[in-house]
Amino acid sequence: MWSNRANEPSRTADSLEALHRFALLTACATFALIFVGGLVTSTGSALAVPDWPLSFGRFFPKMVGGVLYEHGHRMVAALVTLLTLGLMVWTLRVESRRYARLIAVGAFCLIVIQAVLGGLTVLLKLPLAIAVAHAACAQAFFCLVVAFCVVTSQYWQKARAIATQGSPFSLPKLALLTTIFVYAQILIGAVMRHMGAGLAIPDFPLSFGHIVPPVFPTPVAINFAHRVGALLVATLVTLTVVRVLRFHRDQPELFRISLLLGGLLVVQLGLGATTVWSMRAVIPTTAHVAVGAALLATSLVLTMRAFRLMSPVRLQGAVPLQAQMQRVQGRVRA
Repeated sequence: MWSNRANEPSRTADSLEALHRFALLTACATFALIFVGGLVTSTGSALAVPDWPLSFGRFFPKMVGGVLYEHGHRMVAALVTLLTLGLMVWTLRVESRRYARLIAVGAFCLIVIQAVLGGLTVLLKLPLAIAVAHAACAQAFFCLVVAFCVVTSQYWQKARAIATQGSPFSLPKLALLTTIFVYAQILIGAVMRHMGAGLAIPDFPLSFGHIVPPVFPTPVAINFAHRVGALLVATLVTLTVVRVLRFHRDQPELFRISLLLGGLLVVQLGLGATTVWSMRAVIPTTAHVAVGAALLATSLVLTMRAFRLMSPVRLQGAVPLQAQMQRVQGRVRA
């Protein structure tokens, strides 16, 4: 009996570590779902299956043509939904931190909303508002899953606050602003993509041979807004990375993620240009969507780590790993 009790802390730690790994699996599956969803749009296959939730009245239609992309998208979405359900149930069983439980429940609620929006997109024949809401919800869901991965990591448990100056341009605030702008840029891109305005300006880096387009019909305005947004995001990401390199080089968790953020920015800008130069070829266009999601997730991770290190007051509700293990042990004994 005593030996079993002695093993309880290690079993609890193992359970929490397993939950973190399961969250990482869910995040990877979600990233794959975003990529497949990008393929659906890039190949024009969104209405290849005209009904929902079934596909041509059956669970598994012939996977040919656009059906391969659209029904494949539904299959991956079903897998992510099941993973998210499992993540929520597992979290409610072993996690004692209220904010971690809320993130898991919120993620499951979002994936349900996302499924409904996806169905409405098909049934209502791709209305712009719902299609963009579907894309926005997908990115928000991905952010929640990534946030859950962060708060269940060993780093989150062991991080200690460091002394910082109260600058209005402190790293946490700058990283948060960057994350917000990246998300907004993705939404503008979603509007442009679903409007079919990706080539409304057919040249790059100029616009009809000018810095500013000479005319501004709606598709051109949306396209140009996306380009201006890319410039703003590039500026903010660069400022964020430079700040980490100048003032936080001794923090490896910030240093490494900032290098990844900068690298993803370079790749994303290259993919954006290639999308135009290739006349929206499927692979670069879809990769542009996926890398945009990766850029958003990386910026979010950097933001959360920065706030964890430099704004401890905001996270007073955090429960240390040892205290969490003791709570779970009490539930098991009860």
